Amino acid sequence: MFSWLGKQGGGRERGGGGGGDVVQTVTGGLRDLYLRKLLPLEEHYRFHDFHSPALEEADFENKPMVLLVGQYSTGKTTFIRYLLEQDFPGMRIGPEPTTDSFIAVMYGDSEGNIPGNALVVDPKKPFRKLSRFGNAFLNRFMCSQLPNQVLKSISIIDSPGILSGEKQRISRGYDFCQVLQWFAERVDRIILLFDAHKLDISDEFSEAIKSFRGQDDKIRVVLNKADQVDTQQLMRVYGALMWSLGKVINTPEVLRVYIGSFWAHPLRNTENRRLFEAEAQDLFKDIQSLPQKAAVRKLNDLIKRARLAKVHAYIISYLKKEMPSVFGKENKKKELISRLPEIYIQLQREYHISAGDFPEVKKMQELLETCDFTKFHSLKPKLIEAVDNMLANKIASLMSLIRQEEINMPTEIVQGGAFDGTMAGPFGHGYGEGAKEGADEDEWVVAKDKPAYDEIFYTLSPINGKISGISAKKEMVTSKLPNSVLGKIWKLSDCDGDGMLDDEEFALAKHLIKIKLDGYELPGTLPSHLVPPSHRKPFQTAE
Repeated sequence: MFSWLGKQGGGRERGGGGGGDVVQTVTGGLRDLYLRKLLPLEEHYRFHDFHSPALEEADFENKPMVLLVGQYSTGKTTFIRYLLEQDFPGMRIGPEPTTDSFIAVMYGDSEGNIPGNALVVDPKKPFRKLSRFGNAFLNRFMCSQLPNQVLKSISIIDSPGILSGEKQRISRGYDFCQVLQWFAERVDRIILLFDAHKLDISDEFSEAIKSFRGQDDKIRVVLNKADQVDTQQLMRVYGALMWSLGKVINTPEVLRVYIGSFWAHPLRNTENRRLFEAEAQDLFKDIQSLPQKAAVRKLNDLIKRARLAKVHAYIISYLKKEMPSVFGKENKKKELISRLPEIYIQLQREYHISAGDFPEVKKMQELLETCDFTKFHSLKPKLIEAVDNMLANKIASLMSLIRQEEINMPTEIVQGGAFDGTMAGPFGHGYGEGAKEGADEDEWVVAKDKPAYDEIFYTLSPINGKISGISAKKEMVTSKLPNSVLGKIWKLSDCDGDGMLDDEEFALAKHLIKIKLDGYELPGTLPSHLVPPSHRKPFQTAE
């Protein structure tokens, strides 16, 4: 949708007046802002040693990415197979912990694997900075490429199943949570998968979820294999899952949980089939919208990074200012590290910064232990002002350009694989249900219930074959639907707009009431197959 990178000068124009550089197009605009405004601040205060490596060209131009995380045997790899509708190189599925590597499933002209060490030196892939996790990680990282329609729009990251106990921490040989955090900062969606029979959140899984701190807006939860329990058990499972998540994710908002069975096999328990179909459709819509929202997501992540970089600069410059010039440096360093929570509060008050913008205290204290505070730099207001200017002016200009490009460009959604099976035809979500019932039938769908509706109609004392609005209202309010809904039903049913209903229009009104009471939405305009037979020609002429 957006070509984020062009030639370096392609995204700006030199202004002759005092306006400076003006970001003209989305192409190159974001990268240009980062290189000119934010990167100098990050480098000056060693931001990359504490938080996140510098962004590279591939970070701006890569496709939206989806990260799958969960305990072993929750169906992560099967979920990818379900979306792609084909196997991918390196795929292994089983009840035991089979996926022992991070696998980036991406588009390629031919099928094949790229090992981690080769992957992190490819400038076209957004993984170069993963080299800092060493060979222990790179030997457990690979890219699986294949020509698949879904992967033309998104890339999917499969992660190793999270284990329980000390084995999780000891046997991997690399910092698993740090790797997850690196991916979380760069992906567009994080999907946490749970098994309906395996709801416990181990200490290791809890730590993994906590590594997504600050990325809550990207997280979605999938309760998989829900067809293996009945409705009563599913209610208990859902409640237990929400309770477990509430202890781990400290946000007042409730996470969106999608319930279903995400594999291409018959449902074991079909009593919740309609629920599973609706949930799958909602999840597909969320994933399909990622390419359209990719530009805004990149912009949002840059803003979050800029705010953190500013706070980091204030912390580092304060520590530098408090250090003695000659004696007692080591003792002062220890004192400042222990006082870091108080320093946070002081900086919040002095610079009017929200507490949520500050990095985690404990992690920052650990990182500061190995640093030489005397090599830190003092505060440089010009660097801070450049970032403030970017946030206040440049970002707003870029946002308006993104909106304009969204209007001008056709909407891009993820297509292919399982996504095509839900879009059209009799197996599309909602086909033949609610207001769509009878769309492919020759007979008027209301006709089968019309005899019952006619009995009610003739008790309302019609005059010249029609009942007044007052008479119709007396019957319609017995549905207990709110007036706003009944008003819409009246508008849809009064086909000739004469303020009265004949027997067919009344039957249509009763049919629409039934649709609403069954839990379906009313159509915005009356579909052609619902128009009463005696009103079809005049109705179509009026349109």
